[in-house]
Amino acid sequence: MTETAPTTGKPLAGKTILMSGGSRGIGLAIALRAAADGANIALLAKTDTPHPKLEGTIHTAAEQIRAAGGQALAIVGDVRDDESVTEAVLKTQGEFGGIDIVVNNASVIDLSGSVDLAAKKYDLMQDVNVRGTFMLSRAAIPVLEDAPNPHILSLSPPLNITPRWLGAHTGYSLAKFGMTMATLGIAAEFSGKGIAANTLWPRTTIATAAVQYSLGGDRMMRVSRTPEIYADAAYAVLTKPSREYTGQTLVVEDVLEAEGVTDFSGYAAVPGTPDDQLFPDIFLG
Repeated sequence: MTETAPTTGKPLAGKTILMSGGSRGIGLAIALRAAADGANIALLAKTDTPHPKLEGTIHTAAEQIRAAGGQALAIVGDVRDDESVTEAVLKTQGEFGGIDIVVNNASVIDLSGSVDLAAKKYDLMQDVNVRGTFMLSRAAIPVLEDAPNPHILSLSPPLNITPRWLGAHTGYSLAKFGMTMATLGIAAEFSGKGIAANTLWPRTTIATAAVQYSLGGDRMMRVSRTPEIYADAAYAVLTKPSREYTGQTLVVEDVLEAEGVTDFSGYAAVPGTPDDQLFPDIFLG
């Protein structure tokens, strides 16, 4: 909850965001976009030390947030752990005076077929994606109720429960659809309290480490869009009136088109790549 009046043209100035993950990729891009307004960003993430293959830790992310103009609170913890979740909510409230926004960004991906998917990986996707989304949102709700424009945003797809997507990677589909169902359920349950809850998903793949290591390496990175397109769409969602803009499964490009954006060429990971050569993301179509 903000105590600082928003600066004209900076609706997230002084607002407080609690995000799961966010050390890199889409989550960090969303955090940096909000930080440009002067937002407070609390990150709950496990990446206390550098990963051998992935750049960035929760601490380097906090440094970038501060450099972008925001305040940062790095909370080393695991969204699967109830004590970590409770601690993150209490620390964020204690540091910044409240919570205005929760972003459920933490997610695990494994596109293995059902026979090949390890039981531990199935459990991990359920614990992080579904349970983590539910528990972090639930823990923050009593604090969000005091915010003037409270939002929950989950980075998950529309419920496109066709055989094509249910059968493509059943374990992962269950986990991502579970994130969406938890979010839509919260939207319905708490609409009377003015807490918005929406989901957001892109039309094309996004150039992140997850895409590089899970979907096809450098070739996929070249036919993707940058995380900034996701960040700009998230910013548009999170600045909407919470009582009027909730319970929706949103698509990144649709959100930006509604804001008047007609040219997405600047978001191509490789400048000049035509839109029709970009790789469509899963779960849509």
